[in-house]
Amino acid sequence: MMKSPRRSKSIAIASSGAIDVQPFGSVASGARKKTSGIELWRKVLIYLAIATMASLLTVLIINLTPEPRVLRSIVPHRFDATDPQFSETMSSYSQGQMFDSNAVQTLINGDEIFPSMLQAIGAARSSVDMETYIYWSGAIGYEFAIALAAKASEGVEVRVNVDWVGSLPFDEDLIHIMTTAGVRFERYRPLRWYTLDRVNNRTHRKLLIVDGRIAFTGGAGIADNWRGNARNSNEWRDTHYRIEGPAVSAFQAAFAENWLETTGETLQGGKFYPAVAPAGGLDAQLILSSQPNGSENMELMMLAAIAAAKDHLRIGMAYFVPDDIALQQILDARKRGVSVDVIVPNWLTDVPIVRKGSRYFWGELLKAGVRIFEFQPTMYHPKLLIVDDVWVSVGSANLDERSLRLNDEASLNVYGMEFARTQIDIFNEDLKRSRQVRLEEWQARPVSEKVTDYFASRLRSQL
Repeated sequence: MMKSPRRSKSIAIASSGAIDVQPFGSVASGARKKTSGIELWRKVLIYLAIATMASLLTVLIINLTPEPRVLRSIVPHRFDATDPQFSETMSSYSQGQMFDSNAVQTLINGDEIFPSMLQAIGAARSSVDMETYIYWSGAIGYEFAIALAAKASEGVEVRVNVDWVGSLPFDEDLIHIMTTAGVRFERYRPLRWYTLDRVNNRTHRKLLIVDGRIAFTGGAGIADNWRGNARNSNEWRDTHYRIEGPAVSAFQAAFAENWLETTGETLQGGKFYPAVAPAGGLDAQLILSSQPNGSENMELMMLAAIAAAKDHLRIGMAYFVPDDIALQQILDARKRGVSVDVIVPNWLTDVPIVRKGSRYFWGELLKAGVRIFEFQPTMYHPKLLIVDDVWVSVGSANLDERSLRLNDEASLNVYGMEFARTQIDIFNEDLKRSRQVRLEEWQARPVSEKVTDYFASRLRSQL
């Protein structure tokens, strides 16, 4: 019996429909797989983001967590700075060898500092080694690049080690000028994945050593901020020092320490450590601090010096944020009747948060009779500690936790009444250009300033 055309067509359509169902099912399945893949990648990206944030947070915690305190109490007053026991003890526990027969010349502001340094570089015969925190682009940076390049082209061995953070605002053309002439230019602790745990530990040392016979140190970096004579806000106030005599070998060793870490090269022999004849009548020692070991040397030295004060303690600091122990050490000096004068920057400071963090702690000091002065004409950048009229410490270290516990620093201690008198005279001249802060003024600060001072002080371990 013949099937009707309509029935055959229906069967054909039905058969066709049965066959067509499969592609629609495949599309749905593919969509589900695609959605599943997107969800998988989304989860992977979320996990990676969480892992990255956790890693960054871990690195941040590692860098911001203060090192364990070695010193837990103040240094007791056992003898004065004039007592031979003071120099003997200082030489022993601060690991700074004492050298006699040195000459130390004081250089005030850029008008004296830079010409003296450039003249020494120009007279170099065998080696020039320079380490600094700040080397910025500008006129004076160009002058130094040209001077260093000229000596390298003459065959003098020239090495420059600048801190990676401190030299960030640096024109690569200046580096090219130096390196094409043969200068060995390096950055200290550049940012690498394997240095993330040390990114907060910088070199703040200011060192220039020429032929192993002349050294410079102090507060000045290589930047136009230090040019001039502190006449206005564009010319920073600072002091640097030119050293001749046996103590220069300690400066060379300090440079060699960080150069070894940076490059793996050891500096040896008479080119770097020549026999040096007596140059003057000053006893001097160089105190170094560095991470991870040796940071307590600088703090112990400063506390012991304050403890040895009998009559007058003079402190001139670009960044003055003493920790609890240093604060108590100063207050202990006041209890013994020691006069204490402190010069710090005013609002023209280059790091306002440090000034605010410092100001929070002034109440105790002012109540105890410590006299605090803010230098007025420009940024005040020296690092100076004078005990009575016999002992002076100068160099790169501030009286703050960053200098005493985080940075690599170098401070020169000089014993001698004539040198101390020169520094006192300079300090007194700076006092004339400073404004004293009274307790009543400090107490009358606006509430907004008190609040911001408080929060800034909570960052004291990083300031």
